[in-house]
Amino acid sequence: MNTLPSPSSSGPVVWAGIIGATCLLLALVNHALWLAVPFILAIVLYYMLLPPMQRLIRAGFGHAAAAMLVGGGFCVLVALVVIGASTWSGGGTEPWQDTATRYADGGIAFVRHTLTEIEDRFPIAHKMRIARLADARFAAFTNTFVQKHLPSIVVSTLAWLPSLLLAPFLTFFFLRDGARFKRFLARAVPNAFFEKTLYLLHEVDQTARRYFQGMLKLTVLDTAVLALGLWVIGVPKPLLLGFIAAVLAWVPFVGSVVGCVLVVIVASTDVPGEPMLAYGAIVVFVLVRLLDDFVFMPLTLGRSLQIHPMVTVLMIFIGGALAGVAGLMLVLPVLGVVMVIGQTLGVLMTSPRLRARHRHALRLRTRLAARGL
Repeated sequence: MNTLPSPSSSGPVVWAGIIGATCLLLALVNHALWLAVPFILAIVLYYMLLPPMQRLIRAGFGHAAAAMLVGGGFCVLVALVVIGASTWSGGGTEPWQDTATRYADGGIAFVRHTLTEIEDRFPIAHKMRIARLADARFAAFTNTFVQKHLPSIVVSTLAWLPSLLLAPFLTFFFLRDGARFKRFLARAVPNAFFEKTLYLLHEVDQTARRYFQGMLKLTVLDTAVLALGLWVIGVPKPLLLGFIAAVLAWVPFVGSVVGCVLVVIVASTDVPGEPMLAYGAIVVFVLVRLLDDFVFMPLTLGRSLQIHPMVTVLMIFIGGALAGVAGLMLVLPVLGVVMVIGQTLGVLMTSPRLRARHRHALRLRTRLAARGL
């Protein structure tokens, strides 16, 4: 029976190779972000569009036709969403610079109010004058940020837009030629290892599919629950904020914090007279985080990556150190795929029967080539 060895059955040499290969890939990603980011988006879109494409194939469409229909339909849907969003946002008269400044001021005012409340309740905080210290730090930060960092951030964002156009292009060819590429790889494998290699390709594909489709399902669940919670407590634009926070949560640890801060800033700015609304948004985020850890993740990502929690946490920190935000997002799927490859290669390299079959096949080909000389 063809089964992949469990992670606990792999030896220290195999696991050292898995971790080393994962770190090397993440370091390479850090030096090619212009290609890695659209490649990540293309993989996410591929696994999102693969189920409807498979339904079209089962309905009788050809592979290329199904890929064209799914890819074209998705592009039309994105264009309609962009046009609708532009029309909706075009109704406002406030420039985006003024909007950003207003929300930043609202967030600072909320922090100032919170620190003032803490000073009133705790004498030691009043003696430390934390509110006045925070005001000075905020003033220094905003002045230097606008002058030094904001222009470079805007220029960098505009420079990234052309590379992001690679994502739909790559997605289409993943959908159309993915199976052909797998057959191309399989033909280069010696016959003795062919069966195990096919299983390796299948397991790599299944591991990546389970992870990314699980992430998409988790995003939908987080969006729905966050939007419901924010709507119940009265936060404006709950669906949009829930979706943005759910997408940001793809970045472990940091993304959830950024999403929570974003929602708190919006709540404190749009409803400035009710600070309890912002505190309620924080409570909603904590509750959704608990639901993620104990309910949603076991249902969506639970068995996609069978990795020990200690290894997971360590690799998240290593991924962030090696490749920043891209490393945080990629480290778990990359580790899962490399783990499948490493464990299967360990079986291939250490199996006496498979190595004996390969040596026997080489001897037979040598005899066949020398016949008639």
